[in-house]
Amino acid sequence: MTEAAELPPAPEQARDVFGDRFADAVRYAELLAETGVQRGLIGPREVPRLWERHLLNCAVLSEVVPEGVTVCDVGSGAGLPGIPLALVREDLKITLLEPLLRRTNFLTEVVELLGLDHVTVVRGRAEEVMGQLPPVHVVTARAVAPLDRLATWGIPLLRPYGEMLALKGDTAEEELKSAAAALSKLGAVETSILHVGEGVVDPLSTVVRVEVGESPGGVRFAAKRAKAARTGRTRRRR
Repeated sequence: MTEAAELPPAPEQARDVFGDRFADAVRYAELLAETGVQRGLIGPREVPRLWERHLLNCAVLSEVVPEGVTVCDVGSGAGLPGIPLALVREDLKITLLEPLLRRTNFLTEVVELLGLDHVTVVRGRAEEVMGQLPPVHVVTARAVAPLDRLATWGIPLLRPYGEMLALKGDTAEEELKSAAAALSKLGAVETSILHVGEGVVDPLSTVVRVEVGESPGGVRFAAKRAKAARTGRTRRRR
């Protein structure tokens, strides 16, 4: 049996990034290294680089999230980037959306343990909850799917003029180019690649930003959204 990797101490940058929530960030890192590995939510090889590659890499996404908005973290998994974002931004209302029960159980435990009152855990797939969840200002995602596929799940959850922020790696530019036609059909009006985390992470975190116009998801999803809204009204009347 392979010996469990040891979680390294938190780097100094983490104190600056997480501020008053630093102790909670440490507890979250410990939960990922222990329970997260035991339940197969992260690989044991990730434990030594949890801080730089995961927590801090996700927390710096806060640099490009507007103040006081609603956020849906699609395919949240073990809570990345949603939990680090919640720890540094208590002004946000965040929904962690995840289809697998063992992951939502873990997320619920973390949210309750850390007292993240501004975070809600929802079990489901993005394509299933459209019309059930209120449209959000921002959709976030990390390591969920290639950009063109991710966009078909995330963009329809946005309110008009919202944006999707996807943490990507070296393939960001290539993915953005190959997804251009799909993004246009989904109502995207502007795209850009941002680099965040100066002085915190090296290399910088790469974020693909997709901004939408008045019809998130395009014509196809406008019809689905209207149908879901009608169904919701009918259920409420009953």
